[in-house]
Amino acid sequence: MVKIFSILTNLLKVYNILLLQNMRKIKRFGVSIETDLLKKFDKTIHKKGYSTRSEAIRDLIRENLIEEEWKDKENEVAGTITIIFDHNVGDIPNKLLDIQHKHHRNIVSTTHVHIDEENCLEVLVVEGKPSEIIKLADKLKSMKGVKQGKLVMSSKKI
Repeated sequence: MVKIFSILTNLLKVYNILLLQNMRKIKRFGVSIETDLLKKFDKTIHKKGYSTRSEAIRDLIRENLIEEEWKDKENEVAGTITIIFDHNVGDIPNKLLDIQHKHHRNIVSTTHVHIDEENCLEVLVVEGKPSEIIKLADKLKSMKGVKQGKLVMSSKKI
């Protein structure tokens, strides 16, 4: 019993040291906000499953920084392009492959899933200059047979 207590005490010391080191990287700051806006914010973050306002605010800041990063044409960015298409429309599977081969420098990986007998879902992991990625996403989303397309912007720096 004494040995278990000693082990637990040592683990707690290590945990506290790691916690203190991590807390040094976090800065606290105050935010002034209207009561109604705060109530709406709290309701929204509760629905999304955030346990603290801080977590939600950090995510909002990251989202904004990523949007800003994508505005700089010189940045190298990352993201995903997701499309759902009817593989029976025209020659869409081969057209999609041709586009992907032409943009092989930007496409890191693809995943193809058969949703049902007609529809396929494809996810492309992409990287490169924002203008290249946006142009590729627009080209894929506008193809005949593509029912839905979405570009999710991410960062290589975060």
